Amino acid sequence: MTMINKTNLPASPQVLDPRLLGRPVHLLPHFAAQFAEDLAAALRQPALRRYWDGFQLEASGFVGPPDSSQSGRWLGFTSGAGDAGGIAFALERSLLLSVLNQRYGRRGAAPAPSVDPSTVRVTATEERLAVVLGQQLASVLSKRVDANLARAHNEPGAASTELVPGSVPPAPPSADGWTLGITLRQAQSGECGQLWLALDQDMVARVLLGLLPERARDHAPARASVALGTALQVTLEGRLVSKEITLEALFALKLGDIIPVTVGRADVLLAESRLFTAAVTEHNGSLCLTSFEDSD
Repeated sequence: MTMINKTNLPASPQVLDPRLLGRPVHLLPHFAAQFAEDLAAALRQPALRRYWDGFQLEASGFVGPPDSSQSGRWLGFTSGAGDAGGIAFALERSLLLSVLNQRYGRRGAAPAPSVDPSTVRVTATEERLAVVLGQQLASVLSKRVDANLARAHNEPGAASTELVPGSVPPAPPSADGWTLGITLRQAQSGECGQLWLALDQDMVARVLLGLLPERARDHAPARASVALGTALQVTLEGRLVSKEITLEALFALKLGDIIPVTVGRADVLLAESRLFTAAVTEHNGSLCLTSFEDSD
């Protein structure tokens, strides 16, 4: 009986994600690091310290979408420009309640012990606070995107896009979307909470455009304005002549020796595949190929 060891079976082929083709997604961790620096700096500013005083950034990076029981409801933030994209925001309710207690609790009082969020009734104040916090963090991300785009287009003085709460609640991010996960730690209690910023496709496109290498940015508009049939470039190799000689004759060659050859039609190759044959001619001191014919 033939025994099959599963460890010897070939690995299943990796499925290509069409969203990754031709896009600098390998630079997204760099964007996440930029955002982490911006957020850490923003948390020290008075506008955000009013709400986030005592919280420290623990981690930030692109993650999968959170479970609905963990994230709660999502809030959407968009700009006035339709093509600027949007950002969805959600956070753990335990984190929201911690910020709420710190913001509206008694000054100087010891931090209240953590409670089960399911035992706390949702209030209008809590919902308004979630909108304020979401708008703060979404604006930090949007300003980073705008700064990268301004640098890419050599427009350092360009105005940042202002985000406002959307009129329609966004759908939870899909598994193939782009979601930034942020972990904040409360300094006194040491407890950590998570929040998420999900980017829609328009916002992702702006993020990636701002991350394009300088050379790619310079050539991107030119490629977009030219039809594919005239812009597609390939490298053809012309093989003018080939001659078989023995190894003994090869080793006997000396500088200045003449190898007699007859130049006929040249082979034109694409990645070692013979596509055409062509005649060899001389023009202004250069050898050129002409009279192309399909290879049999």
